[in-house]
Amino acid sequence: MPRYYSNMKSVYNLHATLIKHGQHDNPLSLRAFILRCANSSSPPDTSRYAASVLLRFPIPGDSFPYNAVIRHLALHSPSLALSLFSHMHRTNIPFDHFTFPLILRASRLNPLNIHSLVLKLGFHSHHIYVQNALINSYGTSGSLHVSLKLFNETPNPDLVSWSSLISSFAKNGFPNEALTLFQQMQLCQSHILPDGVIMLSVISAVSSLGALELGIWVQAFISRTGLNLTVPLGTALINMYSRCGDIDRSVKVFDEMPHRNVVTWTALINGLAVHGRGREALEAFYDMVESGLKPDRVAFMGALVACSHAGLVEEGRWVFEGMWSVYGVEPALEHYGCMVDLLGRAGMVLEAFEFVEGMHAKPNSVIWRTLLGACVNHNHLGLAEKAKERIKKLDPHHDGDYVLLSNAYGGVGNWVVKEEVRNSMRNSRIVKEPAISLVHIDQMVHEFLSGDNSHPKWDEISRFLGSIIDTVKLGGYTPSTSNVLHDIQEEEKEHYLGYHSEKLAVAFVLLYHRDRKTIRVIKNIRICYDCHSFMKHVSGFFDRDIVIRDRNRFHHFSKGSCSCRDFW
Repeated sequence: MPRYYSNMKSVYNLHATLIKHGQHDNPLSLRAFILRCANSSSPPDTSRYAASVLLRFPIPGDSFPYNAVIRHLALHSPSLALSLFSHMHRTNIPFDHFTFPLILRASRLNPLNIHSLVLKLGFHSHHIYVQNALINSYGTSGSLHVSLKLFNETPNPDLVSWSSLISSFAKNGFPNEALTLFQQMQLCQSHILPDGVIMLSVISAVSSLGALELGIWVQAFISRTGLNLTVPLGTALINMYSRCGDIDRSVKVFDEMPHRNVVTWTALINGLAVHGRGREALEAFYDMVESGLKPDRVAFMGALVACSHAGLVEEGRWVFEGMWSVYGVEPALEHYGCMVDLLGRAGMVLEAFEFVEGMHAKPNSVIWRTLLGACVNHNHLGLAEKAKERIKKLDPHHDGDYVLLSNAYGGVGNWVVKEEVRNSMRNSRIVKEPAISLVHIDQMVHEFLSGDNSHPKWDEISRFLGSIIDTVKLGGYTPSTSNVLHDIQEEEKEHYLGYHSEKLAVAFVLLYHRDRKTIRVIKNIRICYDCHSFMKHVSGFFDRDIVIRDRNRFHHFSKGSCSCRDFW
């Protein structure tokens, strides 16, 4: 008999025994029964059963068994946890400082109602557990101003207070603010030593920023404070270094970790994949399997992305087919999308189209958009139109589809149809996302917007960029003007291309930070073909390594070539 049924049968038998002996409403007997059901090793259904018993036979004046059941239900049945909490309130069963943190964890909604009750009953700033739970709950729900206000009202914030606040800012997309708070914690309360939980939030913030120098400092800080390289910490560092553009440091952290799980391996596989080291990523995938770990859906995604970025078509087919046949993992839409991307990048556009048409699951707009990109890259305009029509029915307001199709027609010189696509985009009030590039220098962020002259050093940067373009032209660089938006003179097109954001960012570093051997740029959209060619020539002529993180992957330019081998 499976363990689940065995546990439930023992619960039913025990309860039947209590009823048989007339002890089912005896507070002491009932308490012991409830606590057994809410044991940490018990399956979720035993806690649900315990809650149903408590709702019918309350235990007056004793919050402990209620807290034990709510703790279990918070993860598996939050609505039932709230019902039990309401029942406590209606039947005058007293709350304590553990009850509110547990129910706030279960509610996962706006904590305002619970907060009102906390204030009414006097469980506020003097109860640090309750205050911390409120800080975390408001932060989780996105009400950061309330979370910060509660923190400031806490007389003696502890490590959990700081951790809750920093985590809230990091998770809600405010990495700079999260790091500032971490700095304040060290300055204001030096006696509070950070633990692994708070460092995970700090690492997450650094990952969002892509700030390598800060990431190196964070790892040194972890080592200096004597924190063990646990699986969560090590995995977070691997992911952080990958997102900051230094995959070699990711590999080093992985090699130094005493223990690893599937998530750790997957972080390494994903990192290698997006940095253009597809074969190494695939080898890591097989090493993980040989170590005895079973790959999950996310690990398969990493392996498929690796095959896609490296053009490993046959290997990708084997991984995809082996998901179900070998490991019993059913492919999700994301895995189908990876296969479409793999076939499309390899130029097998017709096969990719047939693959989409034959999918067991209904393709979404992302899959059709992936196919559209492949059609455009390989000049299959007929199929591109078909893919665009499918997307239009599913997601008609995405700017990227119009831009892709427009660029395709511009690439073959069909300016009339290109302008029609652009007009359709304007008529639908769809605005193209502006291209932005960021550079982190000495913990300062420098932002560049394509064609924007608002930077305080614009005149010097633009003049220097012009001289760079003239120089690399002598070395063989030819501006790729096919995708410039308008049917204008070639010289005007080159001028337009010259002010792309990543070019401005690289020129800025070359001009003002000449001692930097590696230039790192973060870009919000995909790098264009012209900038890709430009970066290769600059890396060779100026003897610099240039690392550009765009929306899809990392490009490492060195000595005139790119890590993607022009397969992107």
